[in-house]
Amino acid sequence: MFAWFLTFEDRVSDGARLGSAETARLVQLLKATRGLVRGLIFTPEHTRDPYADDGPSPGLALELYFAELGALEAALGRHGDLQALATSDVLSSFEHAAATQQAMAARSFPVPDPHFANAPGELPCTYLVHYPGKADDLNEWLSYIVHHPPVMARFPGIREIEICTRLDWCGFLPWPRVEYMQRNKVVFDSAQALTSALNSPVREEMRADFAKFPRFTGGSRHYALATLTVRP
Repeated sequence: MFAWFLTFEDRVSDGARLGSAETARLVQLLKATRGLVRGLIFTPEHTRDPYADDGPSPGLALELYFAELGALEAALGRHGDLQALATSDVLSSFEHAAATQQAMAARSFPVPDPHFANAPGELPCTYLVHYPGKADDLNEWLSYIVHHPPVMARFPGIREIEICTRLDWCGFLPWPRVEYMQRNKVVFDSAQALTSALNSPVREEMRADFAKFPRFTGGSRHYALATLTVRP
């Protein structure tokens, strides 16, 4: 699977949020995007991680999945369906917000119980971890994919695990690109469930495994995000 990330960090009018009317327009646009398999709309949530505090989560982020790289590139093309994100009033609240974009290869991994059990009206909560730097040996770094997800899978209440890695891609939306080495994602029923997992003994196991990672620069960034799923 291939995923395109668009991330807004409002550095002009602090506290910009996606309103209900904008959400409805965004959902409509995504549902009409040809080739889209699934779209995620991320908005800020809060958690308590004993080992990470990277400040407020982005005001808005999207992760859009396509089965083929060609379909993703078509949607991002000069006349692609996703051009409306930049040329219409769909995201008007973020008109002055700094944004970045990146397409990545997305790998999902099994969890003991993938069935969500949200309370009515409650959105799942994603913990998105960015690795913006570089590894001394990228191939050695990527090999950790083999053994790190089984540790993640021991988090109580975990519903999804995903690891995304960088790739070369073509697109014509106006925002600056980033080339993050990797993004990891774990998903839970709620922010409370995420916080409970992060303060469980498994977090200590994650910390110990992190210490074994091959050498890399740039650190990591951790963000809790309420997650609305859109399907065409």
